[in-house]
Amino acid sequence: MEKLISYPLSILYYIVFTSWLFIFHPIQWVCYNVFGYNAHRLSVAYMNLFLVRTAHILGTTYVINGKDTIPNNAPIIFVANHQSLHDITTIIWFLRKFHPKFISKKELGRGIPSVSYNLRNGGSALIDRKDPKQALTEIKKCAEFINKNNYSVTIFPEGTRSKTGIPKPFAVNGLKMLYKFAPDAYFVPITINNSWKMTKFGQFPLGLGNRIKFQIHEPLKISDYSFEEILAKTEKTIVQSIKI
Repeated sequence: MEKLISYPLSILYYIVFTSWLFIFHPIQWVCYNVFGYNAHRLSVAYMNLFLVRTAHILGTTYVINGKDTIPNNAPIIFVANHQSLHDITTIIWFLRKFHPKFISKKELGRGIPSVSYNLRNGGSALIDRKDPKQALTEIKKCAEFINKNNYSVTIFPEGTRSKTGIPKPFAVNGLKMLYKFAPDAYFVPITINNSWKMTKFGQFPLGLGNRIKFQIHEPLKISDYSFEEILAKTEKTIVQSIKI
């Protein structure tokens, strides 16, 4: 029954979602080229507010726990498991005060209204998974950028979305570059639950009535740990809180 009801709601959701991307693309361009970084950042944040609210069409709700534990005026490396597109819109809106950037595959830097423009111009790292040297260079630049400006970057070290919620092993190289070149930062583990249920039937139709939960865990200051220690602690913290 859920799947049957979801067909018309999913059509409406995709129409509204896509409309926001097209509407905000020129807004982003004007903000970036005329008014500068902060105007562009706010345009991206408010676009994602509309995208988050659009998911209410599907009965999606959100719970964000632990925001108050995130240090202010410090570079932040958000490390999270990855379950769906909705992870990203949620992070951009609910953690907007931390200026979130992303480690993203380069294919997303072209062809998607608003999304590609933000990835190219907002300080994120667009990496070529087939070219490790290029990927590590881009991550290094992003790490230095957030370290200098006290911004944040989000990395999904599983490398791809989990279609069932079951986490994949964490890849090491991207995290190691962030650790090395953002020495003033904190690793902030985030556990995401139920986001995968949005696409449990695939990209169409979408799942209904899901409560996406973000648990933001205790920040870990890079300077207090070796890379091996902080990697193990971060992965264990995230994985232990995933509920299937």
